Amino acid sequence: MAVKIKVIQPKRSLKDNLNLLLRYRELLYVWTSREIRARYRQSALGFGWALITPIVQMVVISVIFGGFLRVPSSSTDIPYPVFAYVALLPWQFFAGGINGAVPSVRNNMQLVTKIYFPREILPFSAVLSRLVDFLIGALVFVGLVIYFQMPIYGTWLFVPILILIQIVLAMGFGILGAAVSVFLRDISFAVPLALQLWMYATPIIYDVSEVPEQLLPIYSLNPMVGIITSYRLVILEGQLPGWHELAYPVTFAMIVFAIAYVYFKRLEMAISDII
Repeated sequence: MAVKIKVIQPKRSLKDNLNLLLRYRELLYVWTSREIRARYRQSALGFGWALITPIVQMVVISVIFGGFLRVPSSSTDIPYPVFAYVALLPWQFFAGGINGAVPSVRNNMQLVTKIYFPREILPFSAVLSRLVDFLIGALVFVGLVIYFQMPIYGTWLFVPILILIQIVLAMGFGILGAAVSVFLRDISFAVPLALQLWMYATPIIYDVSEVPEQLLPIYSLNPMVGIITSYRLVILEGQLPGWHELAYPVTFAMIVFAIAYVYFKRLEMAISDII
């Protein structure tokens, strides 16, 4: 009769767990590369889908909201396709990372039950792998800038900071969903629906100025509001975001990540047993 030996891992602080993750950074890189290759394996267009998907969505949104419904883009004279795409691309990165992270642990149960490694590598890799799609999709934006003869600002150098904030926020929600989905598989179905609703509560197809003033205090509780607004300020208007745009998203992202990470690590050994 086979005897299952349960290895009790010592309790570690958040700092110790992050240091351990740093020691496994090569595995994080390798698994992220695997995620990228696996997503487009046996696909005729391969990485071309990272270009086609945002283009099609931009066209559909521009035709429906910028054409038929004539949703105002902003107070400035910015072509609606550019206005929408600047917000759509970061949102796809954010939503795609969370959607990939939530089932990541459950989908790799054979690996999780056989060897030890920091389990958070799985959801983290799912988020980081979407960064490639983001960079490929950015080529479409370059084409829009050329086509519409948009100005290029030095504030574009601030974009990596916005990406970093998004990564922290997506990883926080991702590892939280990854842990919960092991015990409650309904999460894998609920998350895509929640993200779809979240998208409409984020200023992607419309400008923040279109939100009724009495709803702004509640509306601004959405951390993606400040992030998307900052993208538009930096890229389209050549302005650096102020503290009122980024203070809340940065604080929210750090708190969510810290709480989710501690929760995930507490459940780490239980996850191995249940799966």
